[in-house]
Amino acid sequence: MFQLTTSSPTRIPALHDGLDHYLSEINRFPLLDLAEEQDLARKWYEHNDTQAAHCLVVGNLRFVVHIAKGYLGYGLPFADLIQEGNLGLMQAVKRFNPNVGVRLISFAVHWIKAEIHNFILRHWRIVRIATTKVQRKLFFNLRKNKQGLNLLTSDEARNIANQLNVPVKEVYEMEKRLSGSDVSFDPLAENQDEHETRVPSHYLADPAQDLANQIEDRDWRLHQNNQLEKAMRALDPRSRAIIEKRWFPDDGAKATLQELAKTYGISAERIRQLEANAIRNMRRLVAE
Repeated sequence: MFQLTTSSPTRIPALHDGLDHYLSEINRFPLLDLAEEQDLARKWYEHNDTQAAHCLVVGNLRFVVHIAKGYLGYGLPFADLIQEGNLGLMQAVKRFNPNVGVRLISFAVHWIKAEIHNFILRHWRIVRIATTKVQRKLFFNLRKNKQGLNLLTSDEARNIANQLNVPVKEVYEMEKRLSGSDVSFDPLAENQDEHETRVPSHYLADPAQDLANQIEDRDWRLHQNNQLEKAMRALDPRSRAIIEKRWFPDDGAKATLQELAKTYGISAERIRQLEANAIRNMRRLVAE
């Protein structure tokens, strides 16, 4: 992998200097627009320009933070999740081909999440609870597919197994592993109940109260909104009107296919096709 040097014009702050300092510093780095990103990516891809690769990493660090936030529920230190995500971002930059026609962050999401997933699997439990491909799939999907906090019913287990294309017995096995508790190695405080077990998440600061996190969230939403607006403007007037009435109605009441068919004098199936084509084009434009 390329090495990011301290001689680079924009030095990446070290996480060991403090999470708040790190978040504050990376939010000073400007986001790259499409033209800048393409220029830097070509310098790295075609000429092995490590300075350009460095700038690509720096320009996307705040997106790693955004992705890492989604894994705070596992009780692991936020700084460690960010660090692993940064490794994934570097891997993505190394492999990024600017000729594919997508933005770097869209390509990098897979690599960022893969590094974070591997870190969680190595450290979330003392005993590794997901060692096979099937178990890893279940580890990251079982919780969101369960209906409530109770044990799985036989129907729920079969449905999850079918959705994830895994054996039913593996679903039960992973549920058993996830529902097991760990014994903390942390000593109990004198005023702490002897039956209370500490978990790493107790030591994490609330990210919602951190100003740097709030700024990063705002920037992320602004970026997404700008991309959506750009994609909407690129649609033809009829397709744009259909999307607006179906997904962004002024009065909150979404128009039905039949209502739009009557408005435009075409079939409901044709409206559905126009809507599907518009959404497909918007997804492509948002990724650029």
